[in-house]
Amino acid sequence: MSRLQVLAAHPRLALSALVTLLLAAGAVVGSGADFTASSANPANTFSSGTLSMVNSKAGTAVLSASGMRPGDPAQVGTVDIENDGSLSGAFTLARGSVTNSDTTNPLAAKLNVQVIDCGTFSGVTPPTCLDGDDVTKYSGTLAAMGTTALGTYTAGAKHRYRFTVALDSSADNLYQGDSATVGFDFNAA
Repeated sequence: MSRLQVLAAHPRLALSALVTLLLAAGAVVGSGADFTASSANPANTFSSGTLSMVNSKAGTAVLSASGMRPGDPAQVGTVDIENDGSLSGAFTLARGSVTNSDTTNPLAAKLNVQVIDCGTFSGVTPPTCLDGDDVTKYSGTLAAMGTTALGTYTAGAKHRYRFTVALDSSADNLYQGDSATVGFDFNAA
């Protein structure tokens, strides 16, 4: 009996042989080469920026005034504040604690303070103060001063501030020989 006669006599065997042939053909066709592509992005790096400042008078007074007389012209001091970080930040000026030599008649209540932003600059040549484009940031008594918003400094921005202090003309003999001491703190966030 030939092979075909055997397969014809046994249909299950024929079906099994046919399935085996189909699987073999599928394996041959399925193992052929496919087109593929890939792409990688290695070494992704992340870093944070910096927010820091330079104060031209860090560790020293912006201004000191002595021998003040009621109604005399204001005494003046300037300071340059720079954002030398890589990020922009909101800068503020805060008055620190005031120490008055006379707590009954505190001199700080009679000291008129003004803080003016004279403008931004780069390099070593600061802007001219009182040239018409200044912005008053604070004007009032030293006692009433709190925290003053100075604005947002971009990275590398530098501002000159002009501080003035004058003894109010209403100060009478109760304020003779008195003194007041305060710190000014520049902050950025």
